[in-house]
Amino acid sequence: MTTTPAPQAVLTAEQADVLALICDTFAPGADDVPPASALGVPQVVTALAQGSPREEERAQFVQLLDLFLSPDGTALLTGDPTLFADRDAEQREATLLAMSRSENPLARGAFKALKSAATLGYYLSPGPTGHSPVWDAIGYPGPLGNRTDAPVPPLPVSRITVDAVLDCDVVVVGSGAGGGTAAGVLAAAGLDVVVLERGEYHDDRDFDGGELSGLSRLYAAGPTATAEGQLSILEGAGLGGGTVVNWTTSFDTPDRIRAEWAAHGVEQFVDDEYSRSLAAVRTRIGVNRDHNRPSPRDQVLERGARALGWNVGDMPRNVIGCDQGVECGRCGYGCRIGAKQSTAKTWLADAADAGARLYVGATVQRVVVENGRATGVEATGPQGQRLTVRARAVVVSGGSLQTPALLRRSGLESPQIGANLRMHPATAVWALHDEVITPWEGGLQTRYCDEHVDLGDGYGVIYETGPSNPASALAFLNWTGGKAHLDMMRNLPHAGVIGVITRDQDPGRVEVDANGHPVVHYVLSERDRARMHHGVVGAARIAEAAGAHTIFSGHQSGAGFRPGRDGTLDSFAAAALSSGYGPGDCAMAALHLMGSVRMGGDPATSALDPDGATWEVPNLVVADASTFPTASGVNPMVSVEAIAHMNATRLAARLA
Repeated sequence: MTTTPAPQAVLTAEQADVLALICDTFAPGADDVPPASALGVPQVVTALAQGSPREEERAQFVQLLDLFLSPDGTALLTGDPTLFADRDAEQREATLLAMSRSENPLARGAFKALKSAATLGYYLSPGPTGHSPVWDAIGYPGPLGNRTDAPVPPLPVSRITVDAVLDCDVVVVGSGAGGGTAAGVLAAAGLDVVVLERGEYHDDRDFDGGELSGLSRLYAAGPTATAEGQLSILEGAGLGGGTVVNWTTSFDTPDRIRAEWAAHGVEQFVDDEYSRSLAAVRTRIGVNRDHNRPSPRDQVLERGARALGWNVGDMPRNVIGCDQGVECGRCGYGCRIGAKQSTAKTWLADAADAGARLYVGATVQRVVVENGRATGVEATGPQGQRLTVRARAVVVSGGSLQTPALLRRSGLESPQIGANLRMHPATAVWALHDEVITPWEGGLQTRYCDEHVDLGDGYGVIYETGPSNPASALAFLNWTGGKAHLDMMRNLPHAGVIGVITRDQDPGRVEVDANGHPVVHYVLSERDRARMHHGVVGAARIAEAAGAHTIFSGHQSGAGFRPGRDGTLDSFAAAALSSGYGPGDCAMAALHLMGSVRMGGDPATSALDPDGATWEVPNLVVADASTFPTASGVNPMVSVEAIAHMNATRLAARLA
């Protein structure tokens, strides 16, 4: 099996017309705001959909449009054969809302996919002038622009331009928290290292703070959702991986989680060895609490939690010289001032200084395994050029979706590969305040509340906020009509969105399609749904205690209340519970992907041994979040880097 590129399909005139109608129904505009089609949103939606690496997903997008073009298809989705184009604007809106409430899972799934695409495109698109009038209408200033004084990107990178063969000691697949750290450790040990990254290299001068440019360049094209439609998925891509775009939250692995992981047969998680790796990571990426001045949205979180008597903590962050203001709020699309200590600023720089060779635009197709040992990898460039890297050992750090897919493409057969996937399913509660919060500015995350971190068996939720730029805010916002949605977005400057991050006890699974791409299967279990619901009610309590005048969740049903005026916390809790937490019921996202190739002491229950090597191929080591035995319960970046540091240190000793 090999991964295939994503060709750009051209829609027929009929498909393009019905997509424009759908987009204009989700985003009809108003007197001061043009509709979606006037801003080129259908073209943005098409480009995003056709950018998926999976042929099946690209085909499904076109097939969904075709359903709206036939009486039978329209009847299947809506129960009425009247073509979407033959209905007036009011009827089209009613049709979409009926789909959102349908008992037919196909209709609910189609609604969710179209709603996400159309509204995302509406707030992403700069329009024909380069500055969308929608941004002005909701009080959002738009992109910051590129810095003319930014330095030249310092890392020496290479690209595959012709067929080639390289030799080295270790080839590292991926350059994020896991791969970047592993490369730095291995190169510092005197080993000849080659790093292969499928994305491109972007640095300070490339970042403009824009959502469209950031999402299209710095995040993976897919998978964008779980197969069942339960969770949306967003992964960083490019040199440095997710460390370039994450929100700088730098928790150590909690002691209780370390003990739990050690009980899976990896005893060093409670020993000095892992503690030393944690300390090395904290030092190298500059973890500190000197850059966590609370943003207005974090002030709301802290005010509400403290009024309830709940614990609030200061967030450790891996930044040096962060402005904690306008720049910081856009840092999810790349840090323009170079404050974020990503692997591109730290471990990869160390690796390059020690002689490692860094390749970008290199998609690894398979690990070559001969006589039970890895002998290198085969990769392709953007135009299909072939690169073979021969090595004494291979480190795979593609993340919890791509790593199991690569291992499967390479012929490994363990049933534990792809199993045990955890995703920290997250949702949010929206809270509108009289005060101006400007939620797209301020420290990315500077406060957290862990009052409900253990709701039983060591599983629960934590509360955090994050910068709410318009398109990112939509991940946790329902749609109850075009005007209502725009009116809500007009209130964005006053919104304090409180995130609910669930430590999931029950796993999903990563499978591989016929072309070698990962397919994610995941539905929240009953006990994980119960914990998420507890968190939703808890977030609403925080918002109420902080003085919000309007509070609502991401439930498509519109569960919400206005304290002291309309409804109560109890009525809200009942409405949210009645609305449910199944696919399509509530807006959710996979916040952290973990555990799909987990470490352990038994090949019957784990894919990797305590060295992080696959049970089947002893010199094939994994160093990313897929190694986690269970969910970390906190933002996992430091844990990923510490495991990579530990596994790479062990590998270096074996090779020496």
